[in-house]
Amino acid sequence: MNRDPEKPERTTSKRPCPAVVWLVLLAAIFLLMLSVTLFLPGGPDRLSDWIPAGLFLFVISFAAATVLLGLWQILRWLSCWRNWMRLLLGGLGFMALVALFYAEEDWRGWRAWQELQKKEEAKGERFSLASLIPGPVPDEQNFALTPIAFTSYGHIMTREGKILPAGQRDPHFMARMRISVTPDYPGPTNCAGDWARGTFTRLEGWQEHYRALAARTNEYPVPASPQSPAADVLLALSRYDGVIEELQVASRLPASRFPVAYDCAPPWNIALPHLAALKGCARVLQLRSVAELQNTQSGQALEDVRLMLQLADKVRTEPLLISHLVRQAMVQLALQPVWEGLAKHQWSEPQLSALDAELAKLDFPADWVLSARGELAVETDCMRFLRRHPSRLRELRDLRDLDGRPIGSLLPSDSVVWLIPAGWFYQNQCRLAGEIEDSLLPLADTGRGAFFPETARRAERALAAETPGPYNLGARLVLPMMWNAARRFAYGQAAVNLARTAMALERWRLVLGELPESLAPLAPQFIAKLPPDPVGGLPLKYRREAAGRFVLYSVGWDEADNGGVTSLKGDGTVDLEKGDWVWRYPSATRE
Repeated sequence: MNRDPEKPERTTSKRPCPAVVWLVLLAAIFLLMLSVTLFLPGGPDRLSDWIPAGLFLFVISFAAATVLLGLWQILRWLSCWRNWMRLLLGGLGFMALVALFYAEEDWRGWRAWQELQKKEEAKGERFSLASLIPGPVPDEQNFALTPIAFTSYGHIMTREGKILPAGQRDPHFMARMRISVTPDYPGPTNCAGDWARGTFTRLEGWQEHYRALAARTNEYPVPASPQSPAADVLLALSRYDGVIEELQVASRLPASRFPVAYDCAPPWNIALPHLAALKGCARVLQLRSVAELQNTQSGQALEDVRLMLQLADKVRTEPLLISHLVRQAMVQLALQPVWEGLAKHQWSEPQLSALDAELAKLDFPADWVLSARGELAVETDCMRFLRRHPSRLRELRDLRDLDGRPIGSLLPSDSVVWLIPAGWFYQNQCRLAGEIEDSLLPLADTGRGAFFPETARRAERALAAETPGPYNLGARLVLPMMWNAARRFAYGQAAVNLARTAMALERWRLVLGELPESLAPLAPQFIAKLPPDPVGGLPLKYRREAAGRFVLYSVGWDEADNGGVTSLKGDGTVDLEKGDWVWRYPSATRE
C-alpha cells in the first residue's frame, strides 16, 4: 500500500517496558545496598554469613523496586490530561451513585413510615407521647405538688417540670421524701423475706444492723439494751414517723401528676427522680409493717401496706415503661407483709377485706397496654432525634437490658454512625411499630385480665431467625427488653391474684375453721369473683394439703403445670421464665 504523501507521518514515542524498568531498579537498588553493606563495620565476613544477608537485601530491593515502579506508573498516568478527565468523571459518577443510594434509602424509609402511620392512625393508633400524657389536674388535688412529694424531685426540677442546671441546684435541699431503710449505708445481708420463695423477713439481722450503726451515727435511735427485734426495728424507723404521717395525709388526694418533662431532648434523658423516692418509701414501709406484725400491731401494719399501694398508684397514669416497672417492684414489696401476716394468721377478717379492696384495683394487663404504647412513642421520638443527630448514638453505649446485661455493643461504631442514611431510622421505626402493634400489644387481653406468652415466643423465634441488618437493629435492641417486661407484668398480676385468692382462703378458714376442697366455693361470699391465672386466663391451680396447708399457684410464663414447683436461678432468685409462680407457707408456721 502506498503512503499518502499529503498526510504527515504519525510518529510514536517508544515508552520503556515496565518489566525492564523494574529489573533495572531491582538491580540498581540491590547493588547499591550490597555495596553499602561491604563497607559497614561489623558486616558479614564469611560466605555462610553473606548468603542470608544477600537474601535479606534481595527481598528489600524487590519491595523497594515494586513501590518505585508503582509510583512511576502513577505519575506517568497523571501526566496525561485525558486521565485526569477520566478520574474526574469517575469520581462524579461515584458521588452520583452514593447520592442516589442515600436518596433512595431516605425516600423508601420515609414512604414506609408515612404509610404505616396512615394505616395505624386510621385504626385510632397514635405514635405521639403527647397523646398519652395524663391531662392536667388542679393543684389542690395533685399529690405530686404537695410539699412532701415535692421533696422527691425538687433537687432536680421545679414544680413546672423545668430541669435545674447543675449550677442552680441547692446542695442543702431537704429531700425529706427520699427516705430509705439505711441511706448511705449497706443494709444487712440475708435478712430480706421473699414470699415467692416462702421465706420470712429476719428482723434479728435488722436489729443487729441498727445497733451497729449506733456506734457510728445517731441517725437511728436504739435502746440502751436490746428489746425484741420488732421493737428495736420500729424504734430505729421512728425517725421517719413524721414523713410517713405527712405522706398518709397527702396520699388521700384524688389525683397525681408529676411534672415530668416528656418533651426532653434526647428522649432517653427524661428525668424521673420521684421513682427512686417512691420505691425508697415503700422499702421503709415494708420493713415497718413486718415489724408491726411481729409486734402484734396488725392495724398499723395494714395502714402501712395500704400506703405502699397508694404510693404505687401515684405513677399509674405515666405512660412510661420504667414507671410501671417501679410500680411492679413496689407492689411486690407490699405483698411481703401480706404474705407474712397470712402465714401466721395475723390478719382479721375486716383487715383482709380492706386489703382485698386495695389489691382489686390493680390491673396490670391494662397497664401493660399503656406502657407498650408509651414505649413505642418514646422509641419513635428517639429515632426522630437520632435521625437528626446520629452522633448521639454514642450516648447509648452503656445501654443495658432489664437484667443488667450490656446490649450497647450491638450499636455501630462512632466512626460510621455519620454514614447512616436517615431512611434507616425510618425503617427501624416501622419495624418497632409493627412488632409492638402485632406482637406486644396482643400479649395482654384486658377484658380477660390475661397474658399470652406464646405470642411473645413466636415473635422471639421470628427475630432470632432473621439475619441482623440495618433495618432490624432497633428491634434487636428493644424487643427482648419488652418481652422481659411483659413477663414481669404477668408475674405482677399473678402475685396480686394469688394474694387475693389466699386472703379469701384465710377468710374461709376464719369462719369455717378449715380450708375448702376447691376454690369455687369462695365466691361470692369471701371474694366477689375468683381472679384467673393471668397466664392464659384459666383458673389458678389449688391443692389442699395436710395440717391446714395448701399450695396455690400460676402455671407461669412457660405455661407448663409443674405441680407447684418454683424454679430458682443460680443466685437464688425466682426464675420467671421457668417453673410455677407459687403462693405457699412454710410448714413450721402451721404446726
